Amino acid sequence: MPYVNIKITREGVTPTQKAALIKGTTDLLVDVLDKDPATTFVVINEVDLEDWGVGGMPVEQYRRLRGKG
Repeated sequence: MPYVNIKITREGVTPTQKAALIKGTTDLLVDVLDKDPATTFVVINEVDLEDWGVGGMPVEQYRRLRGKG
């Protein structure tokens, strides 16, 4: 019974995109590990940007320094 937890920043991911993540993750476990999709769980957690850090700083600051935000 696989359980996959996907954590992403809260930046407007649509229900359609989430559904694609769930399907793609489930399909990967079926294809690679021969798991039963009926007992495969995928959970998506959205994390606020101020609660996500990378490179020793909040992600918004990191992006500004790298010119990506």
